Amino acid sequence: MTFNISVLLRESAAEHPDRPCVILGDRAWIYAEVDAAADLVAANLSGLGLAPGTSVAVQLPDIPQFLFAYFGLVRAGFVMVPLNPLLTPREIAHHLSDSDTAVLITVDTAAEAAVKGAAQAGGSDGGPTVYVVSTGAGERPAGTRDFAELLAPGPSVDMAPTQADDTAVIIYTSGTTGPPKGAELTHFGIYMNTTVSGARIPIRPDDVVLAVLPFFHVYGLTSVLNICVRHACTMVLLPRFDAAAALDLVERHGITRISAVPTMLIGMVEDPDTGRDLSSVSQVVSGGSALPQEVLRRFEAKFPRATILEGYGLSESTSSVAVNVSREERRVMSIGKPLWGTECRVVDAEGHLLGPGEDQVGELLFRGPTIMKGYYRNPEATAATLVDGWLRTGDMGYRDEDGFIYVVDRKKELILRGGYNVYPREVEEVIATHPAVSEVAVVGRPHPSLGSEVVAVVSTRPGMSVTPAGVIEHAKVSLAAYKYPREVVVVDSLPKTATGKIRKRDLATTLAEPASPESHSATP
Repeated sequence: MTFNISVLLRESAAEHPDRPCVILGDRAWIYAEVDAAADLVAANLSGLGLAPGTSVAVQLPDIPQFLFAYFGLVRAGFVMVPLNPLLTPREIAHHLSDSDTAVLITVDTAAEAAVKGAAQAGGSDGGPTVYVVSTGAGERPAGTRDFAELLAPGPSVDMAPTQADDTAVIIYTSGTTGPPKGAELTHFGIYMNTTVSGARIPIRPDDVVLAVLPFFHVYGLTSVLNICVRHACTMVLLPRFDAAAALDLVERHGITRISAVPTMLIGMVEDPDTGRDLSSVSQVVSGGSALPQEVLRRFEAKFPRATILEGYGLSESTSSVAVNVSREERRVMSIGKPLWGTECRVVDAEGHLLGPGEDQVGELLFRGPTIMKGYYRNPEATAATLVDGWLRTGDMGYRDEDGFIYVVDRKKELILRGGYNVYPREVEEVIATHPAVSEVAVVGRPHPSLGSEVVAVVSTRPGMSVTPAGVIEHAKVSLAAYKYPREVVVVDSLPKTATGKIRKRDLATTLAEPASPESHSATP
């Protein structure tokens, strides 16, 4: 069966040609304009003589040209490889060579690193052809080509007759267990994810969506860009997240829907109240990492009509595989139920199926039409992650009697203290209720006799302060003796990924060293 994911844009442009598709600053691009630009990119990339299925990397922030490039290249039958504009030349080289990329579309602010990375990837044979989008913030390095060439008028091309199971996107994992791996997402898998997600949390053509998640990440690509285009919504772009700027856009454009990670929601909650009208926001989807219950409470208090619905997904699952439905049906702390067509299993270390109940914690496995084909050119990693069609997530959780799923923690982040399992998320939830705590991450520090010790790293709310001893005493009230942190480190801010998730790996590496003077230890 032939199917090409760029049909999302083609159909919405046909039905709503004059509706704004994306807004950036004072400029709006209607659906007809975006579709026409994608046609030009498709024609001009095809004119380069690339073979069908060739990889084209897109290293752009959330700007309209991302849509032009993405829908254009898949329309021509090529495969998109989205890349973070902040990558170093070494990282760029790995992604380009691993994905067999022939063309790289980047932005002027990242062009120098992109050219170096492309050269490293190509070796003596030269690297991918580099096209640069100019934003006025920099100059194109020598040897690059202007993105405007891909928008030049020329002979039109038909939409490529790709198969439904053909790879449309190769998206790279964060690389927490070695070099990043390229998950192959199919045309049909992307369509299914956007369609069933849009049905689970209803989205309408008159919705105005705040696009603060980066499109180069699967969460922003599928759960914002694709779902909005699929349902002909309007996206208001914010290329670099800033809480005050985000709230200004909410008021200015009457934003109705926001998808974000918890750190972004925290930033919007803690931005000083300047009397903005935030009443237009009705739907907020939280994902990427666990949402503290205290953050949910504070956010919904500030946004009078908003309901936060937590979901869960991975790069390997084309984004969401489970999400809550509504305020009336949601279960706070739960990621909801699997999407239509998706199955979930909870298994123990030996792979045995576990029943419902919070005492039945095991690894979460998912199977369905949105699961990746595998890791590109990496059969060993694919075999270890996809078992009989089931995606092994590496996340620990359980199901309740009604089928709601609860993520307890990452399997690799489990802290074994003195023979007892300590799940960081449970400790984080308690510490997050401290009135002075803004963000918290709990990790393990190696301990000579206990195996690991529980350590909390916290930042404070604006204008407030906290002592390590105060955090420990707060935690002791609600946690068993083996769970509460014996050490607390207070920092100005926690390290984050490009998508706003806390980098626990960095914290764990730092805490593998002896305690610092800013930390406080309690008696075991």
